[in-house]
Amino acid sequence: MEYNNEYNMDLYPKKLHWKEGDLTATRTTMWSGPGCHEGCQVIFYTDDDGKLVKVEGDPNSPFNQGRLCMRCLELPELVNHEERLRYPLKRAGERGEDKWERVSWDEAYDLIEQKVREFQEKDGPESIISMIGTGRNVSQVIAHNQYANFGGPDLTLCFLSGDSCMLPRTALCYVVMGNQWVADMSQFRPDRYENDPEWQIPECIVIWGTNPVVCNSDAFLGHWIVEAMKRGSELVTIDPQLTWIASKSKYWLRLRPGTDAALALGMMNVIIGEDLVDHDFIDKWTYGYEALAERVKDYPVEKVAEICWVEPELIVEAARFYAKAHPSTIQWGLAVDMSKIGTPTAHAIACLAGITGNIDNPGGNILIDQACGLEFGYNSGIEYLKEGMVEKRLGNSKYNLKKYGFTASSQSDCILVACETGLDEKGDPRPVNMLWIQSANPITNMGQDAPRIYRAMKNVPFICVVDLFKTPFAVACADLLLPCAMSNERDCIRVWFDPVRSLTKCSSFYEAKEDEQIMIDLGHRLNPDAWPEWVKEPRDYMNWRLQVGNCDFTMEELENEHAGMIYNDFRYYKYEKGLLRPDGQPGFMTPTGRYEFYISLFDSWGVDALPYYEEPPTSPVATPELAEEYPLVLTTGKRSFEFFHSEWRQANTTSRELHPVPYFDIHPDTAAKYGLHEGEWAWIENQMGKCRQVVRLNATLDPRVVSTEHGWWFPEQEAAEPSLFGVFDCNPNNLIPMCENGDSGYGAPIKCGMAKVYPCTPENSAPEDQPTYQVTATNGYTHGPSHKSDTPSFYDQNK
Repeated sequence: MEYNNEYNMDLYPKKLHWKEGDLTATRTTMWSGPGCHEGCQVIFYTDDDGKLVKVEGDPNSPFNQGRLCMRCLELPELVNHEERLRYPLKRAGERGEDKWERVSWDEAYDLIEQKVREFQEKDGPESIISMIGTGRNVSQVIAHNQYANFGGPDLTLCFLSGDSCMLPRTALCYVVMGNQWVADMSQFRPDRYENDPEWQIPECIVIWGTNPVVCNSDAFLGHWIVEAMKRGSELVTIDPQLTWIASKSKYWLRLRPGTDAALALGMMNVIIGEDLVDHDFIDKWTYGYEALAERVKDYPVEKVAEICWVEPELIVEAARFYAKAHPSTIQWGLAVDMSKIGTPTAHAIACLAGITGNIDNPGGNILIDQACGLEFGYNSGIEYLKEGMVEKRLGNSKYNLKKYGFTASSQSDCILVACETGLDEKGDPRPVNMLWIQSANPITNMGQDAPRIYRAMKNVPFICVVDLFKTPFAVACADLLLPCAMSNERDCIRVWFDPVRSLTKCSSFYEAKEDEQIMIDLGHRLNPDAWPEWVKEPRDYMNWRLQVGNCDFTMEELENEHAGMIYNDFRYYKYEKGLLRPDGQPGFMTPTGRYEFYISLFDSWGVDALPYYEEPPTSPVATPELAEEYPLVLTTGKRSFEFFHSEWRQANTTSRELHPVPYFDIHPDTAAKYGLHEGEWAWIENQMGKCRQVVRLNATLDPRVVSTEHGWWFPEQEAAEPSLFGVFDCNPNNLIPMCENGDSGYGAPIKCGMAKVYPCTPENSAPEDQPTYQVTATNGYTHGPSHKSDTPSFYDQNK
């Protein structure tokens, strides 16, 4: 169907390729780095030389219906950027000197093969670890490469403490219900919204710990919520700041960062106390309701209001509205993960949905697996590991959720400790000889206590980085730096929920290779028995994996006959129909066969089987003596339209034109109290370290809270140490500890620390450090000289 009448659909034929004037149009999906969590269908326009010159949204796509954010529209700027990596580079000097020697791909492969064989022989394949960044559509590549080619069991979310990016929620969902869930916006059928006869518009949508229109996280397009709002949905937004979507909400609950679990328990106290629960769902399909009802008595609204800094009347009204609306749904995000109690927090929110019966119902929270049942994620290629190797994963002996495979990755903090000490969590020898890091920039973004990670890398003999640009981590730590292809330069298939989508190659960039091609080339060298002889190129790999997954289509058929997108048969109330269990019986894939409020596995492991709240490790309540020195609650990672994590920071791009420096938000009264002025640089400091950002006044914040951006580096600055593109100067990961995890191994206090703030002055900053960005009448920033970092103060103290 045509979704937008304002489009001239004659310009968008349902073909893979067509000509539009002098340009060739290719219908495909944007998903690779650079990018985001999404898989929006796009049209790439290339000239006669194969250069990408324009990107448009595909109005034929049921997924995004022609809509794109600025990152897709800006893609040609980054694809063709002069600083993009073009050739393999081998370190020529010492690490950190930014001295490189150009080598051929064969020379790079020779070095990798030499090192892999050396380390396999010396300390076993378990001494080789692969690390993934946000992943996007290379998750299966990094996993398959690690398991089949290197033979080691350890794959991890880089140095992200507590694996605090969706995995706490994912692991919790699997023990509670045996599946993942997502808010139902009719996204799993090609006929969207009122054209889907089964879908119901949610009367209430709870936005919990995410800013969906900006971040579009977890394969969920934020604009879907806007479409539901147009059709009558009302919102409850739970966020420390007034986002655009919060401003459109019926209720905005401005909670103290890190207290989400208490809020969910308090809302359940209201719903259970007023008997607003779904008794039919509870009686037929759940386990442990009585125990949960007893637990929530410990969280009366007045107590929760004091903990969360939210008015008790708001908590009551929001809880009633959510429980009485039919259907209601919850779309949650990263903030749920980023506290030490990330798993109990997710448990509390999952119980909130369960007691109201909003599980797998139209317009509720629907259960979903990967499209076509394909394993294109962290378990790809795991069948090639030798027997007993999975048990050697770092973190498995310490954390049961890891040990029993509720997410297919190793525990990040345990890997850091192994890099530092050469020991595993039991104290047994476990050297880390090689790190393979793909699509990650850990001292900038995907790691906490960045100086600690930087120091630990000195202990790792060989580090290979695969990336788009020369990053601070690559300069500081890499021995080999490999250039990878971007979305328009790749042939591949991606699944993240439904639908299956294809990426079709329409360009090349110098010697940058597709991630799949690197994996295939290494596979035929390192472990040819694991690779069919005919799998030589990415398309071959995709068709092979489709065969293994018993799919009835090829990549070419997906592209040409299905417009690059195949939806599966989605059904509601799967637990009633025996569609969730391998035995075909009704119920959930849990030990009890029920939706578990009281988690039976946790009980058997001797840990709390019910949701609970505890204070963040540092807070005005938990550490009042620390609060005397650092009186403000610090939350980090505020999203913006311009960037995705540490991407898009290159100079001469629209993103940097619109957003030239890192900002932190602070209430005007608090800024005045500490002598800060909008548009000026200020230090943010705590017991861990300090960073600096530019003051941005935000009257919607609680005066006791400051909110910082993350992922900042300055590619226009000096690459070599001690500068490292200014990476240690402006990032709040200087202020966040590693290894502060919950009992499950998941979760870390990334968004709920403490800090003090004070102005940058000539006395506490080098003279050349005084930038001259000025506030304009529109609260934008005019350009001044490049910001010069005093990074040596960080570098020297962390040598």
